Amino acid sequence: MGNESKFIWMDGELIEFAKATVPFLTSALHYGSAVFEGIRCYKTDKGPAVFRLKEHMERLVDSAMVLGFKSLPYTAEELGEAVKKTITANGFEECYIRPLIYSGGPVLSLNLDVTQAKVGIAVWDMGAYLGKDALENGIRAHVSSYTRHHPNVTMTKAKVSGNYANSLLAKTESVRLGFDEAILLDPQGYVAECSGENLFVVRGDTIYTSHTAAILEGITRNSLLTICNDLGYTLKEQPISRDQLYIADELFVCGTAAECIAIREVDFRVIGSGKAGPITQKIQAAFHETLRGKGKHSPEWCAYV
Repeated sequence: MGNESKFIWMDGELIEFAKATVPFLTSALHYGSAVFEGIRCYKTDKGPAVFRLKEHMERLVDSAMVLGFKSLPYTAEELGEAVKKTITANGFEECYIRPLIYSGGPVLSLNLDVTQAKVGIAVWDMGAYLGKDALENGIRAHVSSYTRHHPNVTMTKAKVSGNYANSLLAKTESVRLGFDEAILLDPQGYVAECSGENLFVVRGDTIYTSHTAAILEGITRNSLLTICNDLGYTLKEQPISRDQLYIADELFVCGTAAECIAIREVDFRVIGSGKAGPITQKIQAAFHETLRGKGKHSPEWCAYV
């Protein structure tokens, strides 16, 4: 999985990949003072379509305001158009999209008010984030020794770059231990989310997911909640304990990069049949149909390039 493309959009201009750089003394690089989004564009019968572009751009702007930027050089709508322009310039039918708002010059500072809000948008061919076999076979996960951020230590509803040191620590630990993904507990000891995905528990015909207080309110999560309702499943948003993961009939995670993937094992305990279960498979199928422009919600969720 590489991240190279032809052009990156930076502050209104398409810059050649190798020339799209920032100065070493940039506040965001030193202090994590940036916000970002992860978005995907999919090939459809009507051409490339960005999944839930409007919602992602609105959350990007919201994240910037939560972090503390007082003003931004572009609106959510303008950034959405810049995303389409960047995809077109790179000639992708499918790609991953990374917009970033970061604190730049003229000085290196912990005070956002003396820096400038800069914006960049990159696109590249990502492929399957958790591996080619993950869709059918699921992944192995581990409950991390690291705790998900306390909501009053940092802003957990914003995709702040600095927040992801927490995810980096957890993911690296789990992979070094031989797992594919990390599951983080919240400060109260309940299940929060994975390093980059929201998590769902299936028991019987009921699907459970963690309450939103300690997690990122994922756009893919919101999409799957809607799809689960369409499919007639009972949904419950409530605290989930670690041991409830072990006795689940099925577990699955979702996120822009991961899409919708089953967890087949947690802490060396096999979940259900040890691969994607029937409910997970139905949700996956409906989700992928939607991404490709053929689902019930495709007209409202797919922004054609």
